[in-house]
Amino acid sequence: METTRQNKISRLIQKDMADILQKEGKDLFHGVLISVTKVRITPDLSIARVYLSIFPSEKGEAILLEVKKLHSKLRGLLGLKVGKQLRIVPQLDFHLDDSLDYIENIDRLLKE
Repeated sequence: METTRQNKISRLIQKDMADILQKEGKDLFHGVLISVTKVRITPDLSIARVYLSIFPSEKGEAILLEVKKLHSKLRGLLGLKVGKQLRIVPQLDFHLDDSLDYIENIDRLLKE
C-alpha cells in the first residue's frame, strides 16, 4: 500500500519523466513513441521504477536498453525539474510495460 507521499512523488516523476522523454526522445530515438505508463516508488523514496510503453513494440527491448544507458543523463534532467520538491532524486529503474501487447493478444485470441 503506497502512502500519500509516495503517490504524489510517483505522479510528479511520471509527469516530468514523460516530458523529458518526449523532448529528448525526438533526437535520440528517431520516430519511436515512448510513454511513461506508471511509476512506483519505494517507501524510502530512494528507487523509482519507471514503466515505459514503447511503440512500435518490436523495438521495445532495444529502446529500453538505450534508455537504461542514458540513465544518468535522464536522472540529471529529472533532478533539474523536481529539485525544488525533492531533497534527493531517486535512482531510476526502467522496465518495459507490455500490458498493451498482452491486451492485443487476448483480443486477437477472442476473435479467433
